[in-house]
Amino acid sequence: MSHEIVNVVYRKYDGSLHWHHRSLLLGEDEHGVWTGCVAGTSGRKGAGPMVTWSDAFVMLFPRDAWWTATFNAAPNKTEIYCDVSTVPEWRDGEVTMVDLDLDVIRMRDGRIFLDDEDEFEEHRIRYAYPCDVIDNARAAAARLMKAVTAGATPFATAPHWLSHVT
Repeated sequence: MSHEIVNVVYRKYDGSLHWHHRSLLLGEDEHGVWTGCVAGTSGRKGAGPMVTWSDAFVMLFPRDAWWTATFNAAPNKTEIYCDVSTVPEWRDGEVTMVDLDLDVIRMRDGRIFLDDEDEFEEHRIRYAYPCDVIDNARAAAARLMKAVTAGATPFATAPHWLSHVT
């Protein structure tokens, strides 16, 4: 099965490059657009060194939500990693969003937590996040914590999309 290549680009609020990598466009469903990476895929944070991921993963980019989600294949210790971000935008083979620091994480052992609240507070001031960005980010984090904790779809089980990259 051949897939189109998509550039996944996260930026910070000041426009600086954050995490970015190439990914396979897998498809679309009621939750949004799915991309995937096989084990051994590389990416980088800003202009930093290349990082090679040892486990396959898929990413979900909802159409109108202030977050993205990464679902990691076992044995990765992190099962689900949700980035609170601006609504993902698609243009010319690229999906771009602004990382707003807050992360909702479910570890494979079942622990669920909200990460990087300190970074959110620091960047809220440094980048002068507008009130609507602050409100949307906090609301998205609260909804994600509730949904991931409840095991609501698409967070109930590993998505079938993982079978495309494992």
